[in-house]
Amino acid sequence: MPNIWPQIQTAFGYIPPYVILSHTWGKGEVTFDDIDKPYAREMAGYYKIERCCQQAALDGFEWVWVDTCCIDKRSSSELQEAINSMYHWYWYAEICYAYLEDVSADSQGLLKCRWFTRGWTLQEILAPLVVEFFDRDWRRIGTKSSLIEAITSRTRIDKRYLLDRETIKDACIAAKFSWASQRETTRPEDIAYCLLGLVDVNMPMLYGEGTKAFYRLQLELLKKSNEHSIFAWEDPFHHLPGMLAPSPEYFSEAGQYTMSEAYSASTHEMTNKGLRITLGFIGNGKEKAITG
Repeated sequence: MPNIWPQIQTAFGYIPPYVILSHTWGKGEVTFDDIDKPYAREMAGYYKIERCCQQAALDGFEWVWVDTCCIDKRSSSELQEAINSMYHWYWYAEICYAYLEDVSADSQGLLKCRWFTRGWTLQEILAPLVVEFFDRDWRRIGTKSSLIEAITSRTRIDKRYLLDRETIKDACIAAKFSWASQRETTRPEDIAYCLLGLVDVNMPMLYGEGTKAFYRLQLELLKKSNEHSIFAWEDPFHHLPGMLAPSPEYFSEAGQYTMSEAYSASTHEMTNKGLRITLGFIGNGKEKAITG
């Protein structure tokens, strides 16, 4: 591996070709404020940054993007811009290196690793054209394409969306939410924020709002989409909290939902008295009366 000292550089206008790192956060992460300090090399999170840069150099790239140290989280405006732009940054990366720190190349634990359980890594496997997986010792395990059968089984995401990212826009809202139904985030708001790019919504971050963030995300979707699959969720706890689901967990069985070719969306809106919507009715011919 080449001897490299990572440095923060800023690019405006033209963005040179770059690779991007996908990983799970842990203790001792190197932040924007730490990266150019001598002590950064002693921090636990430095190893993956260094190996990412070394691998990028071997692959012919001079630029990498790592969320731990490339976002100045002391600036709320920069953090907000980063979260709303994250999906696009992964989309435009030449390669995404997925670092699995709890997996060794000779183990059978690939699909049990923590990376597949986190909310933020959902967009990081879908958006990039190329994803290469590395184990804890930075040995290459395989690619999204070569591991597609195992990844599809683990994530419950149809392989067409994993192999052809252009088709993601054709997936219904309920299906996209189902992909996050078994994932977790450290902060409750992030289970909504990590889905922004996937559903093409831009909204302000309000850390402290907790689970209300997912309601707010759905309200934003109601403003821009007439698609009704957002209401196609099931309540595993049988307490029917309302027309909008409290979390992606309620969409866990919606992964195979698709929009009917004969579907014609009617408009709907959320008012101060609730949801106003017009829906078609498919009966079995035995109904004597319909009320609503």
